[in-house]
Amino acid sequence: MCKRLLTPLLLVLSLLSTFSLSSQAKEVSTDYQFPLHSPFEATIAGTPSALRPPLPDSDNIHQHDYTLRLRPEREHSLPSNFWPVKTFRYRLASQKGPAPLVFIIAGTGAHYTSGTMEYLKKLFYGAGFHVAQISSPTSYDFMVGASPYATPGYSPQDAFDLYAVMRAIKQQQSNLEVTAWHLTGYSLGGLQAAFVSHLDEREGTFNFKRVLLLNPPVNLYTSVSNLNRLVHTQVLDEQDPRTFYQLMLDKITHYFSSKGHFNFDEAVLFELQSSSQKLTSNELAMLIGSVFRFAAADINFTSDLINRRGMITPIQKRIYDGTSLTPYFKKALLCDFECYIEKQLLPLWRVHFKDKMSIRSKGSDLEKLTYASSLYALSGYLKANHKIAVMHNADDIILGPGDLGFLKQHFGERATIYPYGGHLGNLDYRDNAADILEFFHE
Repeated sequence: MCKRLLTPLLLVLSLLSTFSLSSQAKEVSTDYQFPLHSPFEATIAGTPSALRPPLPDSDNIHQHDYTLRLRPEREHSLPSNFWPVKTFRYRLASQKGPAPLVFIIAGTGAHYTSGTMEYLKKLFYGAGFHVAQISSPTSYDFMVGASPYATPGYSPQDAFDLYAVMRAIKQQQSNLEVTAWHLTGYSLGGLQAAFVSHLDEREGTFNFKRVLLLNPPVNLYTSVSNLNRLVHTQVLDEQDPRTFYQLMLDKITHYFSSKGHFNFDEAVLFELQSSSQKLTSNELAMLIGSVFRFAAADINFTSDLINRRGMITPIQKRIYDGTSLTPYFKKALLCDFECYIEKQLLPLWRVHFKDKMSIRSKGSDLEKLTYASSLYALSGYLKANHKIAVMHNADDIILGPGDLGFLKQHFGERATIYPYGGHLGNLDYRDNAADILEFFHE
């Protein structure tokens, strides 16, 4: 569900073509040399720089950030401190001549310029593609500048919003010579890419040639529940008076004291995990869960404010540039993703979407919403459409019981399953990068 959750620095600062019809997934095993076998360490640390693929420098990429005016009604209805996102922005890297274009959808809460988005841009650009980077529908800039409901989480509507953005980009970049259209997304963006592809089958604006889902949730509610539970992991003894964050800071302080200097680079977690201050799996789990809770707080606050629901920010309260948002952020932190679904997303879904569902499923409203927002709702489409593939990790922390089986059953040889890597931890590993490019070049 999450974007690349933490770089080592954030750990300190934020404490954070043709496919066979065979049903056998490609399971990478004995020859896979990704070095981190703990899903929590992999999720946080990512790939050591020596094991990443060569990428072009930013200075050698012809790119520009563009603006779309998609929600003009918000330019006067929102506080002035939202001015940077009242118009929607995206990044386009263009080749000198005709080339295929890849749309990239970011993961939960991620901006179009996030580290993972920049990595994927460089990977594709270096391979000869135009690249368009789009923020996640769960990011505050997308919610403000592009989404009519500003209440993300219902995948069909998120896909509709993304599709509108992609159409606007195509129109704005009408002079760009595009030989074929492709689509990918990571984490939640991978799930949304599947729904966008399904929508395009009906609308036909792009007729995507290749669609790749990178570490997507299968059942959205399962992934949310998994990540929410990490926040409640027990990490301290009952007799220990320190908070979780004090414990983490103490360990890191002791580690750098023993080294005699402070030098944080991408290898620090590997060194830390080999020292006496090694973080336990429970501590790493709670660290990941804490970052996810902050992402949920951002979504809660932004959705409540835009829609004037009064759950976090009183409806009559006027917010100005100098207004302290701390009390509202603290209140938003008390409502996790499950709380957001129940208090903001589900009521909106009942009013606007419940009676329009083309898929009728049994169960409660929450179960219907969950089903309609998960890959299960697209099972027939995913199984029959051979332009869509998925890459995932067997130890990904967002997966629940039966999720890997679903991917293997419905994607067959179009599913590549790596034995470890956590959630997106191996996305920039050289073997994974080669597999990604091979899929798009077939």
